[in-house]
Amino acid sequence: MKHRYSPDLALAGTENEMDVNESRFLLLHMEWADSLAFSAALGVPALAQDESLLKRLYHFHSTQWAYLQLFRGRPIEIPHLQELPDLQSMGKWVRRFYRDLAAFLDEIDEARLRQRVEFPFAAKIVERFGSMAPTTVGECILQLALHTAHHRGQVMTGLRESGCEPPTIDFIVWLWKQRPAPQWGILDAA
Repeated sequence: MKHRYSPDLALAGTENEMDVNESRFLLLHMEWADSLAFSAALGVPALAQDESLLKRLYHFHSTQWAYLQLFRGRPIEIPHLQELPDLQSMGKWVRRFYRDLAAFLDEIDEARLRQRVEFPFAAKIVERFGSMAPTTVGECILQLALHTAHHRGQVMTGLRESGCEPPTIDFIVWLWKQRPAPQWGILDAA
């Protein structure tokens, strides 16, 4: 049987969506990987106020916060980058996200994963992309994990370019290591 893209498959519906455990699994790995990336960056004093690094981190962590607020039906409220002037303050903000995410994951069930996400900026999405099909919480969780992984990879490249040997944060490595807990280092007290 050939595996090819099919619009029918792409629009098949909820039977192709992740379940609660798979969603939690992805987000647990996301936190573990983010914690290692942050700990590595904090270990390089020259990066504490690196503008490029801060902008990258701010972008994907702002996206994380925005999705969590959308999932909860709340207005999107994100601090300005200037309010997070260094890695330490950004790290504290990210730690708050993961605490709030943990509470959300404790509440989530299969029905919640299938609920549609209402984007307050839907008109802008349609303007930019030409259309906007409905998306579910489960689909947005997958997007969140993939978006974070993409931009975290950019951060890891920046760490390597700064002379730091970045940690290996692949999903499969997390599995091989028996799904370790996040390692926030000095941010654990944040």
